[in-house]
Amino acid sequence: MSSASGVTVEMRSNLIEPNRVSPEPRASNQGQQYSKGSELRPTSSGLGCCGYLLVALAVLLTLLTLPLSMLVFIKIIKEYERAVIFRLGRIVSGRAKGPGLFLIVPCVDQIRIVDLRTLMFDVPPQAILTRDSVTVSVDAVVYYKVVNPILSVTAVSDVDSSTKYLAQTTLRNVLGSRTLSEILSERDAMSQSISSILDEATDPWGVKVERVEVKDVRLPQQLQRSMAAEAEANRDAKAKVIAADGEMKASRSLKEAADIMSESPAALQLRYLQTLTTISAEKNSTVIFPLPIEILSHFNAGRTKVG
Repeated sequence: MSSASGVTVEMRSNLIEPNRVSPEPRASNQGQQYSKGSELRPTSSGLGCCGYLLVALAVLLTLLTLPLSMLVFIKIIKEYERAVIFRLGRIVSGRAKGPGLFLIVPCVDQIRIVDLRTLMFDVPPQAILTRDSVTVSVDAVVYYKVVNPILSVTAVSDVDSSTKYLAQTTLRNVLGSRTLSEILSERDAMSQSISSILDEATDPWGVKVERVEVKDVRLPQQLQRSMAAEAEANRDAKAKVIAADGEMKASRSLKEAADIMSESPAALQLRYLQTLTTISAEKNSTVIFPLPIEILSHFNAGRTKVG
């Protein structure tokens, strides 16, 4: 009889504890205070006479149905999971169980398994009107994880869906206060701003937003054509300025070269022969007849005398 009572006490108090691990971030005060201004409070009072009676009956039923009941009251969860146990609607011990092996009381305990790994989701493309009245379509990706399993179960009905919808509204609000040029050139700053706002908003839910990245910014086709035409016009203007600058520098160099060659007729003749050498080096069908410039000067002198 004493051994049976010992087993009953062990089942009621869940003395078989899981493997001890370091507490999760922001979960050191689990069961003491959930969030600022929250009405949720840890289970400090007892279950009451009826509650204890139901637990005792459940434990007795479990002992009578051994070893088949072992399939029900023995639970094992993985390293990256935690179990939030509700006993008659109240959180047991104010903290999550796991990882490893632990016991529950059948019929009176309910379990919610929470995944502590980093999760991600895509924010669908959002049509956003920027501050300078330009409509753009922006999508993003959000990385988050649960750091307080109890808050993720008790503070919000569906933590995943709530985080997704909050990310969509936050993306629209933040980008709606920026101009198009800021959205295109300051993606890192916008991602950090969205991440900090999301992290602060989801903190009462026991969620940590690790990273937010803006994936793509889609512009209307007409705006894309206008921006492309503007960029092409800017490139053409810069090319014309560069060509004009090169022509001016080339004309100055040619003037200096002409002044130097005019001082020595032999230099001009050597330049002429060098040009002929360059032309003849290539394979072409051009026939060149060298004609001394002095002959042309005699013809010009004769026409002057006739005139």
